[in-house]
Amino acid sequence: MGLNDTVSAERLHIGFFGMRNAGKSSLVNAFTGQELSVVSEVRGTTTDPVRKAMELLPLGPVVVIDTPGLDDEGELGALRVKKAREILVRTDVAVLVVDAARGLSTKDRELMALFEERRLPYLIAYNKADLLSERPPLHGNSLYLSAVTGENVNLLKTRIGEFAESLQNEKHIVADLLRDGDVVVLVIPVDAAAPKGRLILPQQQTMREILDHHCTFVGCQPEELPNTLAALSGKPRIVITDSQAFGRVSKDVPGDIMLTSFSILFARYKGELAEQVKGAVALSGLKDGDKVLISEGCTHHRQCGDIGTVKMPKWIEEYAGVKPEYTFTSGGGFPDDLSGFSLIVHCGGCMLNEKEMRRRTEAARSAEVPIVNYGVAIAHIHGILERSLEPFPEVLEMLSDTMAV
Repeated sequence: MGLNDTVSAERLHIGFFGMRNAGKSSLVNAFTGQELSVVSEVRGTTTDPVRKAMELLPLGPVVVIDTPGLDDEGELGALRVKKAREILVRTDVAVLVVDAARGLSTKDRELMALFEERRLPYLIAYNKADLLSERPPLHGNSLYLSAVTGENVNLLKTRIGEFAESLQNEKHIVADLLRDGDVVVLVIPVDAAAPKGRLILPQQQTMREILDHHCTFVGCQPEELPNTLAALSGKPRIVITDSQAFGRVSKDVPGDIMLTSFSILFARYKGELAEQVKGAVALSGLKDGDKVLISEGCTHHRQCGDIGTVKMPKWIEEYAGVKPEYTFTSGGGFPDDLSGFSLIVHCGGCMLNEKEMRRRTEAARSAEVPIVNYGVAIAHIHGILERSLEPFPEVLEMLSDTMAV
């Protein structure tokens, strides 16, 4: 993957929802200009969500998702509906596709209520408008269009683009901590767990943002850090490390240089750093037999010394002096019922969009289960969480208040 590619987690996710035979798949194909979904007169042709990451003018990088009909029937239909609802929690903008001749159904209205409950921006696309003899006036977030003739498909893109613009807020991974010309040192272990021939996404994205803001980065492995720091003509603005090297790196970085991790930066970037820091404090309260969920947003081959299934349990047990029971999930898997867990330890979520990470964090908060990500947990276990939060004084103050209680 090139440095200039936009990863799926950073793309606007546009979900097309509705009843069977409303013409969702035809509209998705017209919207994307591709034969993305199979189209048929048979109701329920789309059996699983179909995703496509693409550049879509004028919107830019997006992920378009076609979902099964939410009125699908039978046991298999129920599974399809469940899959469609799972997509809902990862959607940034929803399009409710309605057969213009039939109008809104009860299930359509239930779906609209769900959108509103989740505060999800949505448009109602009255498809097959070319078949209407007359068109009652529409208001607000509704429009007539036709996947067959192409009528108002571009208008749909424009309306979604307006939503997308309103969703955009100025977010930074690290650029807001830098000044033009600053040097950043990135500590990147290259070991058995590192993907061969490439860097992982948080490292790529951080590098790109540093370059975009006219700063310089120097990369090294943990054992090369002392020589790298000595070779620089001046002090770097900040050192950013892979979480697994936190313990070693913290000993080599002088106290007057900011130090943090990719994982902590991305927790802030996706909006849940404060909640993650609260979760770190809960590590010391674990007891023997407590249930701990260790969850990762991506799927990969488990290796000897895997961070999720091997290293994190080892570090937790050494730190807390207890033997919890672990449940492991990966990819899209995340339990609906969190009530039995005492703690959730989550990866950095680089393969999950902000919407999904916020959903998981909110689910934990609602269930009153502390949640912490790998990087924050590792920093806390090594006794350097306060130092790693120095670039973020408001979160550091919150940690001090929490520790004082």
